Amino acid sequence: MKAKRNKFEESSGNVFADLGLKDADELYTRAQIGYCVHKILLAKGITQREIAAVLGIAQSDVSHLMNGHFSRFTTDKLLGFLKRLDRKVIIRIAPRKAGEPYQQVSLAR
Repeated sequence: MKAKRNKFEESSGNVFADLGLKDADELYTRAQIGYCVHKILLAKGITQREIAAVLGIAQSDVSHLMNGHFSRFTTDKLLGFLKRLDRKVIIRIAPRKAGEPYQQVSLAR
């Protein structure tokens, strides 16, 4: 019996674009910022109640945040969380090269 070969498609690096979603770059950026917030909060080792107090949001919203539901928050709201977590946000504007994403987020160490 001959084995079936699975078909696959290489990702563009942006799952939202791969799915053909409208505003894929914005969704990807929001996910990247949300992930940064999530990592910072995990490193703090604090409870959801404490997170709610620090971020100034309801505990149910903390649950969404910690479960990766970043699309529930605007980019501005996520950037506000970083401010409340005493993080500096640097925005750098540069020419885009072919094949590069329009928006990119990185977390400094």
